[in-house]
Amino acid sequence: MVDSHRRDLAALTEEIVACRLCPRLVEWREKVGLEKRAAYQDWDYWAKPVPSFGDPEAPLVLLGLAPAAHGGNRTGRVFTGDPSASFLTAAMHRAGLANQPNSDHRDDGLALTGAYVCAAVRCVPPGDRPTPEEQRTCLPYLVREFRALPNLKVILTLGHIAFRAALQTLSEMSSERVRGKFMHGEVYRFGPSLPMMVASYHPSPRNTNTGVLSMDALVKVLEQAKALSRSA
Repeated sequence: MVDSHRRDLAALTEEIVACRLCPRLVEWREKVGLEKRAAYQDWDYWAKPVPSFGDPEAPLVLLGLAPAAHGGNRTGRVFTGDPSASFLTAAMHRAGLANQPNSDHRDDGLALTGAYVCAAVRCVPPGDRPTPEEQRTCLPYLVREFRALPNLKVILTLGHIAFRAALQTLSEMSSERVRGKFMHGEVYRFGPSLPMMVASYHPSPRNTNTGVLSMDALVKVLEQAKALSRSA
């Protein structure tokens, strides 16, 4: 018998994938899927909202910004098939959260243990910049998803937009405004009724190629979040 939270997550996934609430994002994700990148001309792009992925029993959620145009928007799985995905998955493997160091496509055998990966915005935005209205429109999905995860103890936010989205989500869940200032590696505690948060820079090439975020630094913050999620 499937547990009720798994049924809830499956139903939410179906609703997310069918979503067409943001006209600009719908137009852009489908445009990217038709025009494609030269290296992926043989691909049938997903070009829909990208659902979450991972262990439904996880105490740790990793929250990113949005699917990449030729990553999640192409493959249909969050943090899959682009440089950010490769960097993050390699770090998760080193931290004991993923069974392999690569995330290439939906059937590549990747499995997560004790971790569940979400995005604050489910569709690829032009220039990787969702509007505030688009972020607000997507927020209820995140609230419902966090509430459906029965063992959620820690949210690791990847980047400033994900950090703000997590604060807004926890504010909705508690009916009180939750505040915090972004700082890589910082731990945020909001009382016994809400998950803790840990902040990290986003594993984008802009950060990893410039030394803002090294592999060792990301592994360290993943291990920190993992330890907190298991001890909470």
